[in-house]
Amino acid sequence: MVRIETPRLLLTELTADDAGFILALLNTPGFLAHIGDRGVRTGDDARRYIAQGPAASYAARGFGLWKVSLQTDGTPVGMSGLIKRDELPFADLGYAFLPAHEGQGYASEAGAAALDFGFRCKGLPRILAIVRPGNEASMRVLAKLGMDERGVVQLDHQALHVFGRDAPRADASA
Repeated sequence: MVRIETPRLLLTELTADDAGFILALLNTPGFLAHIGDRGVRTGDDARRYIAQGPAASYAARGFGLWKVSLQTDGTPVGMSGLIKRDELPFADLGYAFLPAHEGQGYASEAGAAALDFGFRCKGLPRILAIVRPGNEASMRVLAKLGMDERGVVQLDHQALHVFGRDAPRADASA
């Protein structure tokens, strides 16, 4: 099981026990507006989302969207991690946070940990991120993480900005 610690956060695998948290997160106005409606309306829907999404990805790829909790007291504040979509050639970084925990740098901190895991632990050559037009806050996070805009892709009948970052070169520290 993956457990990633940052100065303020703990990233761990989502389980069925996180259904209440996922139900709340996936139905926030920000999630619905910037990521989309996943049709999660009940605890059973949330458990199914976890099983068919993050948990299936952990089993198949060794990564997925992880629960992000505060180091201080274990409060879940969001999710962040890597997703491999059939429509994209490389894994992409995803994240979402509860409204009460937005604007505190958690997306950047968790995103940096997810990128490091993907590059260092999984040997990924490149990691992408997709963003809906107008989601300026997310674009700022991606820029802070060293990701640059690489074009536009059509997914689910909408044009999304694609950002990317290549793995650090092995000789970069030499």
